[in-house]
Amino acid sequence: MAAITGEWEKALLPEFKKPYYRELYKKIREEYSTHVVYPPADEIFTAFHLTPLEKVKVVILGQDPYHEPGQAHGLSFSVKRGIEPPPSLVNIYKELNADLGVPIPTHGCLEHWALQGVLMLNTLLTVQAHRAFSHKGIGWEQFTDAAIRALDNVDRPIVFILWGRPAGEKKALIKNPNRLIIESAHPSPLSAYRGFFGSKPFSRANAYLTAHGETPIDWEVKE
Repeated sequence: MAAITGEWEKALLPEFKKPYYRELYKKIREEYSTHVVYPPADEIFTAFHLTPLEKVKVVILGQDPYHEPGQAHGLSFSVKRGIEPPPSLVNIYKELNADLGVPIPTHGCLEHWALQGVLMLNTLLTVQAHRAFSHKGIGWEQFTDAAIRALDNVDRPIVFILWGRPAGEKKALIKNPNRLIIESAHPSPLSAYRGFFGSKPFSRANAYLTAHGETPIDWEVKE
C-alpha cells in the first residue's frame, strides 16, 4: 500500500498504531497474495493522495470498490479512462446532467473532481474480484470512520454526500454544525429510482459552498 502523507498522515497516525489496523494490514497483504483484489495495492489510498485533508470541500461517500477487472482505482465511483463507466456511474452522470445541464461525459475518470477538493471515499477500500462487500468486517470500517472524524474536526464548511445505506450510516459521525449532509439512495440501478434521481446533490453542494464563501466545484468531467 502506498503510504498516506501530509495532513492525512498526521490525522490518521493514531490509527496505524492500533491493533485493528495491524490486523487489517496483515489481512490485506494475505488477500493480495492469495486472491485477485481491487484496486491495485498501490492505489488503495488514491483518494487521500489526490485530495489532501486541508483541501477537502466535498466528500462523496460510497460503499466498496468496483469488483470487476480494471474498474477500481481508489476513487469511489470512478474508473480509469478507457474503462466503460459502470451502471452506478452512468446514473450519476444522468443526475449530473439533469441537475446542472452538464453534458454526459464520454469517460468515467473523476480525478478532475478529486483535484478540486472532492474526497471520493468508500466505506471499504478493497474488495475481492467478483465479490461485493467481501472485505466487510476486516477493519476498513474503523479506518474510514477515523477519516470522517478527522474531517469533522476541520473548521471550515464541508459537504458530505452519502449514497446508499452503508454511507448513510456514517451520518452519526458528522457532528460539526458547519456541514451540509446530502443523503439519498445509492445510484445503483437497483436503487437509483428510490430517491437518488432528483436529489440534486451537485447544485446543492455548490450552493452551500458559495453561500459560505468557498469556490464551488466545477462538476463538468473534462475530456
